[in-house]
Amino acid sequence: MKFKTRLIIAFFTVIMVPVVLTSLFILLLGRYQISSIEKTYGLTGTTVEVLTNPVQVLGQLTVEPCHELRAEAVANPDKLEDATYLNEFNEMLADKKSCLIVRKDDTITYMGGKVNRMEKVLEKLPSYGNTETTSEAGLYFGGNVQILVKQIDFQYSDGADGSAFIVTDVGDMIPEIREFAVDVLIVIGLVLIFTAAVLVLWIYRAVMQPLGRMQQAAQYIKEGNLDFEMKWETDDELGQLCRDFEEMRRRLKTNTEEKLAFDKENKELISNISHDLKTPVTTIKGYAEGIMDGVADTPEKLEKYIRTIYNKAGEMDTLINELTFYSKIDTNRIPYNFDTLSVNNYFNDCAEDLALELEQRGVEFGYFNYVEEDVRVIADAEQIKRVIHNIINNSLKYIDKPKGKINLRVKDVGDFVQVELEDNGCGIAAKDLTNIFERFYRTDASRNSSKGGSGIGLSVVKKIIEDHGGKIWATSREGTGTTMYFVLRKYQEVPVNE
Repeated sequence: MKFKTRLIIAFFTVIMVPVVLTSLFILLLGRYQISSIEKTYGLTGTTVEVLTNPVQVLGQLTVEPCHELRAEAVANPDKLEDATYLNEFNEMLADKKSCLIVRKDDTITYMGGKVNRMEKVLEKLPSYGNTETTSEAGLYFGGNVQILVKQIDFQYSDGADGSAFIVTDVGDMIPEIREFAVDVLIVIGLVLIFTAAVLVLWIYRAVMQPLGRMQQAAQYIKEGNLDFEMKWETDDELGQLCRDFEEMRRRLKTNTEEKLAFDKENKELISNISHDLKTPVTTIKGYAEGIMDGVADTPEKLEKYIRTIYNKAGEMDTLINELTFYSKIDTNRIPYNFDTLSVNNYFNDCAEDLALELEQRGVEFGYFNYVEEDVRVIADAEQIKRVIHNIINNSLKYIDKPKGKINLRVKDVGDFVQVELEDNGCGIAAKDLTNIFERFYRTDASRNSSKGGSGIGLSVVKKIIEDHGGKIWATSREGTGTTMYFVLRKYQEVPVNE
């Protein structure tokens, strides 16, 4: 569940749950209080709406006394001058928060005296024959008085006008109603507290669990431990944050592993080149000492020594160039100069150079071109030459036959030009064939360490061919030889619609 959805649910829950629970409680408690009030005060037909209206409740308490007094006033009006009867009636009204006042003409003949603010009450008493106060509901006076007056008019036997008033102090609420109001307030408070507590706990658990995991994960990362898994159980915003955190951890781990591998490769490269540089340096030093000591005492020997020094210096230059090019690969700064090349012209020139070089090394070279004259490719001539030389140098290291042989074939294969370089070396095992283009990979480290080289030649070849939009692969048979293949996309002119 989304965190936003949780907050929306929480918002409506905070509104709806207290309303529903409070309404239910008021209904149940109201029924109980109604039953108690009806039993205590002898009422019937009381409802929750009546219970919440003190004027209406207190008005009902005096309905029966009002009927009784009216009947007595009609049947025996002079009895309303009997102090004993009036006191007894007034005591009965006292239990109902009311009192009795009797007036003859304009003179108050009896006053129960149980109502507060009596002077103001007397001022509010209506005149004889008032129709509002003679009704069963009575007349309510608000303001500072807060009284309900029910008036009963009658005629004394001597002809005087008489009025009996049942005055109820509405400001003095009956205890059950007061308790009901207090209980309602308490319930509302408890419901609000309960609802808030449940929602806070719900949201707290939804927030703190993923936060706790992220905190633990951050501690692991701080300690350098990336070998853990950040799990998540929800699909909300925090769950997405956990997924992002896990993705960050994976990338950090990948970067760390790549850095360690890179450092290892750099150390291996430095070790390989240092090893390979030691041999020509030792040779150069030895031949130079021979010249200095006069060992080369004939022109032929001197020329041989100088030629050897020159060749070894060339090997050192090749190694240094290889190291420089390796650094450019890692920073993706290989200097490409793409141009449209004629396949025949380019590979014919390459074949001439290779024929001379391999002839000096005693290796037989064969060149076969099956491409039409007009076929062209877009490529960097210098970098493609580097590809061919790296492949051939790698082949020369592993030619184990008395007579070495290397063949160069150029073929037209649809939208591509395919170049094949075949040797008759020792071959490569099938299990190693897919790994030969990886950096520093050696099929037999103990044997190949003596062959020299930085170990990055074929990885450089793969990088250059892929940057040209091509592909490189190899086939091999142990004891027979290896063939390297790479393809370059043909250059095709797009016709311009006139």
